[in-house]
Amino acid sequence: MKSLALFLILVLIWVAGLFAFTARIARSTPAADPQPADGIVVLTGPSNARIITAMKLLEDGKGGRLLVSGVNRKATRADIASVSKAPGQLFDCCVDLGFSAADTIGNARETATWARAYHFRRLIVVTSDYHMPRAILELKGALPEGQLVPYPIPTEELNPRRWWKSGESARRMVLEYSKYLVILIRESALSLGPSEKPPAGPPIKVPPNARASAKP
Repeated sequence: MKSLALFLILVLIWVAGLFAFTARIARSTPAADPQPADGIVVLTGPSNARIITAMKLLEDGKGGRLLVSGVNRKATRADIASVSKAPGQLFDCCVDLGFSAADTIGNARETATWARAYHFRRLIVVTSDYHMPRAILELKGALPEGQLVPYPIPTEELNPRRWWKSGESARRMVLEYSKYLVILIRESALSLGPSEKPPAGPPIKVPPNARASAKP
């Protein structure tokens, strides 16, 4: 009986956490207008809205440079420029593409390498609303010295306020919450041990004139 009672308590805690997680996502958008940062990073995903939103922030002067992390290796700079709807001059001078990341962990390592290369401390992070909590956890783990400003964008096909009414929304929320818990537990465990600098990612491919336009 004690084992059953403990199991039920854990289930209740998990369910309560799920509803708190989805409520947090629901409150996160629309994102507040951020103060200018050193740089902007956008984590690629199923929607081009992430890249378009990040480019608009760059156009508005919210950051000195933009990293598009997790670009498909078959894509070219011209492809990303077309997707971003960016003015050519701005894209050429101030946008860096990262091709090494295949998941959120890779995004975090790629971002940390980029930020340290330019000595950036404050970053605006752009990704989908449901993905933002886990993305911030991973980024903090890879770049603990950085100041991260979330800029989540709403997911059209996902209603975080009525997520349980759609099988696809429920599946996505449960999966994302479960992934978030795994990362949260991992980072909590790591914080109890000796500090260790995360491994750096591969160099970011930048245009030849990029460093001349970056902030010191």
